[in-house]
Amino acid sequence: MIFNKEGATTVVSQENTSLKEFLKNLNNAYQTLKNDHIIVNLFSFSMLTTGDLLEFMELSNTHRGSNKSFVLVTSKVSYDEIPEEICVVPTIKEAKDIVEMEEIERDLGL
Repeated sequence: MIFNKEGATTVVSQENTSLKEFLKNLNNAYQTLKNDHIIVNLFSFSMLTTGDLLEFMELSNTHRGSNKSFVLVTSKVSYDEIPEEICVVPTIKEAKDIVEMEEIERDLGL
C-alpha cells in the first residue's frame, strides 16, 4: 500500500494485489488516515465493477461522517452507476478539486 500525504490529504494507491486485499489493508491502516481527507487511487485495478466500488461504502460513510472527504478515483465505473454516498471521479486532479470544494463547503457550514 502506497501513501502519498499532501497537506491534510492522503492519496492511497496499491500495486499488485486484489481489490479484496487492498480494502482489507485500507481498513487496517484507517486509524493512521482517519484525520486526513482520503483519495483512493484505483487505477492499478484493470477490472472494476459497480459492486467492487460498493465495497468501499461503509468506509466512505464512516469517514464522511467525521467531516472528512473520501474520494475514489477510477475511470472504469461511471459515477452515474454509483450511489451518491460514494464519491467517484475519473482523475486524481478532479479528486483533489472535490476535496477542496468540500472543505470550502464545510468552512461555510453548508
